[in-house]
Amino acid sequence: MYKIHPIVMGTKIFDKSMMTYQWGMGEEYSIPIYCWYLEGGDRKILVDTGEMSPVRSEARERAIHGKIYTFEQGLARWDLAPRDIDMVIHTHLHNDHCENDYKCENAEIYVHEKEMETIHHPHPLDYRYMVDYIEDVEENGQIRAIAGDTEIAPGIVAIHTPVHTEGGMSLLIDTPGGRAVITGFCVIQENFDPPKQIKAMEMEVIPPGTHVNSYEAYDIMMKIKTAGDILIPLHEPAFASTETIP
Repeated sequence: MYKIHPIVMGTKIFDKSMMTYQWGMGEEYSIPIYCWYLEGGDRKILVDTGEMSPVRSEARERAIHGKIYTFEQGLARWDLAPRDIDMVIHTHLHNDHCENDYKCENAEIYVHEKEMETIHHPHPLDYRYMVDYIEDVEENGQIRAIAGDTEIAPGIVAIHTPVHTEGGMSLLIDTPGGRAVITGFCVIQENFDPPKQIKAMEMEVIPPGTHVNSYEAYDIMMKIKTAGDILIPLHEPAFASTETIP
């Protein structure tokens, strides 16, 4: 069983439709960028590593109702340092999810093989891939590329969910409160619980603003919505003020 500790490692401010496809256009919206510490078992495990140099200001912290940390400060809250991390599991390799990988010098780093292909040969439309952030760990032999649904550790299963990126991986994590699902794609709670205007069009979920295929994204999200007992959308602001899940 694991306890999941959300740690805010940065923020983004942009048009809300970047999160909610064709909904919220023109509305400014702030999202937290998280690193998730999975406490439990005999290994120190992180999901994603966040931004290297997050913008930290009172205004941004007010917007997400939570404190923004550097990587070292965030880990120190749980008496950890980067060298203590045994395993990093990546939802995907957009830069804001992997900028601190190189600091985790003792970690095995799990990522879907399609993300490794894409970060080396990204499409021009997807500017969020920056190979510089994984070169060190790749050269050090720390990458563990996986091809499909995999039990990475007891109580942690990675499933391939190509919603936001080709190699996105959602994580099913056993916790004292039931099975938690950290989405492998960049969404907020509203993507899974749309407003009445969206439901009136007979849509049960909203794909993220950036997606591989909108139809497939919708179908995968419908499965993820009921895959566990605790749903954790990857950028949901409510977790910025949450110390531990469940």
